[in-house]
Amino acid sequence: MAYNILIVDDSSIVRAVIIKTLNLAGVAVDELYQASNGEEALQQMREHWVDLVFSDINMPVMSGVEMFNHMQADENLKNIPVVIVSTEGSKTRIDELTGLGIRAYIRKPFTPEALRDVVDGILGA
Repeated sequence: MAYNILIVDDSSIVRAVIIKTLNLAGVAVDELYQASNGEEALQQMREHWVDLVFSDINMPVMSGVEMFNHMQADENLKNIPVVIVSTEGSKTRIDELTGLGIRAYIRKPFTPEALRDVVDGILGA
């Protein structure tokens, strides 16, 4: 099964790296959507079916955590799994995010295997 994945990061370079890494990992992707902040991501999710979101934390306009909180308040978006991809990686921060309901946390830099394992673990590929 191929998945629709949304990549949310204010850096177009990081978004491109995640896309390339998903391809290298052999993740079956149907559609890839991109957003440069949480506000754009919410719009993308309202317009397109999304199976999984990879999101940075710190972005202008709306952070990844703010985006996640908006998703949790929306019946149509609250069940979409979110994976944080960030350089921020203290155990306290990761515990805080997973306590909110973030499904996984990947620290930059990451490997193709790390992305594949997270996708497989969440979507059961």
